[in-house]
Amino acid sequence: MTVALNVPRVWEILNRFKDFCQSKGWKTSKHEDWVKADKKYHNFLWARKIYPSTFRKVAMNHKCAIREGVSYYVVKTEYTAWLFPEKPPKTLMKTIMDNEELLRGTAIYDLSSLHAGKLSCWKLNKTDSMVFQEFERFLQENCGIDVKSK
Repeated sequence: MTVALNVPRVWEILNRFKDFCQSKGWKTSKHEDWVKADKKYHNFLWARKIYPSTFRKVAMNHKCAIREGVSYYVVKTEYTAWLFPEKPPKTLMKTIMDNEELLRGTAIYDLSSLHAGKLSCWKLNKTDSMVFQEFERFLQENCGIDVKSK
């Protein structure tokens, strides 16, 4: 017999977090996963799998598309958080640790344990992003997810 676990999915967590951010006066988007706080964009990307070379290109780009009506424009992002519902490759962690610029602007959240029914995740976050710090508190206090450092 399979038991259904009441573990939130990545997009559910992110949507709830964006609602929470709005209550703090931060700007969010209904269609994209970014938060604007203190005039800085904090982008959230989720990916099941990614090649390190693709990751590096996207992470170093520091851009995000913003939808306004039926049009889009591009903004510079200060910070990017990558949410992985499957375990990210170890080479990805090494890529970040070996690059000071990536380390300052990129956070990694390994949410793969959620799929196994465990309310825990690993993080690599050396940024000074107040939004990502708030995201970690939100995971712990609002979702009951234990956030541990890599």
